[in-house]
Amino acid sequence: MERLGGRLGGLLGTVPSTIVPASLGIYAQSTTGGFVEAMDLVPAGMFLNVFFLYAWRVFPPLLPQTGVVLTLGFMTLLSLSLWCVLATLVVGASAAWVSAGHSTLLWALMPTVLMALVGVLITLKPGPAPKGAMPVSALVLACRGLFAALAIGACVWIASLGNALAAGVVAVFPAIFLTTMVSVWLSQGRAVQAGAVGPMMLGSLSVAGYALWARELMPAYGALVGAGLSWCGAIATTTVPSWFWLNRQQR
Repeated sequence: MERLGGRLGGLLGTVPSTIVPASLGIYAQSTTGGFVEAMDLVPAGMFLNVFFLYAWRVFPPLLPQTGVVLTLGFMTLLSLSLWCVLATLVVGASAAWVSAGHSTLLWALMPTVLMALVGVLITLKPGPAPKGAMPVSALVLACRGLFAALAIGACVWIASLGNALAAGVVAVFPAIFLTTMVSVWLSQGRAVQAGAVGPMMLGSLSVAGYALWARELMPAYGALVGAGLSWCGAIATTTVPSWFWLNRQQR
């Protein structure tokens, strides 16, 4: 993301990644009905990440300027606390929705539409999105991979306990978003990090799109083929239109 700039890098950095192995793990550990429920909660979980990302645009200028490390530490704690509170509310609301007998597909479509609207509005007036000048270190890449692996392992473990709804939220824990925000700020400066927030918020729609495709295609065509088709479907229906939109607004 750093070398491509905030606009293109932010969009490409949010293509479905950790959700793919997470969906395979949930599929292996759940019944078909449980898998569909978990995928239907992914868009709501990704909507939480929209708030998580937006916090990284709004709060940093309001924090006391006490040094980069302290500011980043406080910002990390603040954004994760916000995500955990909202995730608890989403899981509870989702369980109540399912218990009432309402359609989980409708529960998935509502946050997907909201994500699209918020992403369009936040990128309606594009801001500066410079490219980073410093190379990405191997340690940063390793940390991103480690946190992603931990999130995947946690969601598969929760799915094995029979809690598909919670697994759907954990599957989109903002592990990569967090390490990206922190590492880009440290290595490239806040301008690159802030410029990527809007495109990342819009690009997050691709993960919700993957879940909506996967709920249909993986039970129909099997785990691997269905996951591959779902990834392609998400890119075609969300990432590509988002790229055209960002280019149009930039011009």
